[in-house]
Amino acid sequence: MSKILVTGGAGFIGSNFVRMMLTDTDHQMVNVDLLTYAGNLENLSDVDGHANYTFVRGDIVDPQAMAEVFAKHRPDVVVHFAAESHVDRSVLDATAFVQTNVVGTQVLLDQSRHSGVERFVHVSTDEVYGSLGATGLFTEQTPLQSNSPYSSSKAGSDLLVRAAVHTHGMDCVITRCSNNYGPYQFPEKLIPLMIANAREDKPLPIYGDGKNVRDWIHVLDHCRGIRRAMEAGRKGEAYNFGGDAERENIFVVKEILKLVGKGEDLIAFVKDRPGHDLRYAMDSSKAQEQLGWTPEYTFEAGLRQTVAWYLENREWWERVRSGAYQDYYARQYGDR
Repeated sequence: MSKILVTGGAGFIGSNFVRMMLTDTDHQMVNVDLLTYAGNLENLSDVDGHANYTFVRGDIVDPQAMAEVFAKHRPDVVVHFAAESHVDRSVLDATAFVQTNVVGTQVLLDQSRHSGVERFVHVSTDEVYGSLGATGLFTEQTPLQSNSPYSSSKAGSDLLVRAAVHTHGMDCVITRCSNNYGPYQFPEKLIPLMIANAREDKPLPIYGDGKNVRDWIHVLDHCRGIRRAMEAGRKGEAYNFGGDAERENIFVVKEILKLVGKGEDLIAFVKDRPGHDLRYAMDSSKAQEQLGWTPEYTFEAGLRQTVAWYLENREWWERVRSGAYQDYYARQYGDR
């Protein structure tokens, strides 16, 4: 049994990873999250009180705070999810992205090295590779050519992790995934936003002509990939995880409308996002060959499950949209 420190474990992907590990393993999980706008402890309300789960509110950019966390909990492994991740927000102001994604990653690398952490897993994104044309796939050898402030900050953090391996001999692996979807995703992202708006008969805003293509991966498939990279990845290597599910955005939106039982008259095309990458698609063959990983969800089955989850958990996303979810920390931890 190991002690795993997860950063950003109250977010969408991180909370699904923490729950999966508590369900499937005996590892002790320490969740460090600052609880900024997308950090939601309600995502993990079902594991509050679990013997192997500890939550710590903390800022990864703060070296002193992180030194105290590492000294107290002495993790064997760090799995680093914490990041500012919404491209639109980075276009408006990139400052927080540079601080959290770049500076925060270096703080964690420093603390991990000084504390003798055995393995550091850095969770990144396919967006560091830039944009594809009509054909081809991103491989781990594709040059980093990020096009947005968000993806550039993630590319910077990837390179800092690489430097930690080559300069200090740290045991680090990098994972890069395609677009995630599934339960507990913050409802500003495409799929949950479209489900919520359709449920309420509100317009479904689609950038440009809706022809931008993304490769979709169910969050639980991604979490299984991260676990395999943590367990069996080779020091200094990067691993791509994709769902083999390339779909145009307009196709995804129309499928959601069918599943919610609404008409396409709700679709509203809006001015395209600046620098909007045309297409992402991942070659996951390295992860399949070296880690024995394959995606289990088809996009059709995963989308049906996801839509059903949001329809059944309307109270959750209504609290998120209203900001009421931020009261959970005070209720659960305010007197501790």
